[in-house]
Amino acid sequence: MKVKGIIREEKITLPELKEILITVESERLEAGKEMSYELRKSIEHANQLSKTSAEQAKNLAGELLKMEKMKPEIAYRITNLMPRTRDELRAVYAKEKYSLTGEELDGILDLVKTHF
Repeated sequence: MKVKGIIREEKITLPELKEILITVESERLEAGKEMSYELRKSIEHANQLSKTSAEQAKNLAGELLKMEKMKPEIAYRITNLMPRTRDELRAVYAKEKYSLTGEELDGILDLVKTHF
């Protein structure tokens, strides 16, 4: 399959991607079409790493975006990874020019725990 051009681009979470891939998979199976290796691996990857529902992931990303010092890329990365410890969360912020206080890290971790 060759990509001829990008129609639109938007950020989505891994659980949302999982739902999209499930619908693509069911459509292909109903039509009797064979799934490519890349599609099968993408579905397998999304199934293994998705830790919450698409609705909860979307809500978490929205709540994270309301916080100070939160870029959209980081909010979606946190939503996809669902870190459980301060060290895991610090790894997400490793490349940023600023660091978060313990209280800010705990606030983010509490949000993640409520959506897990």
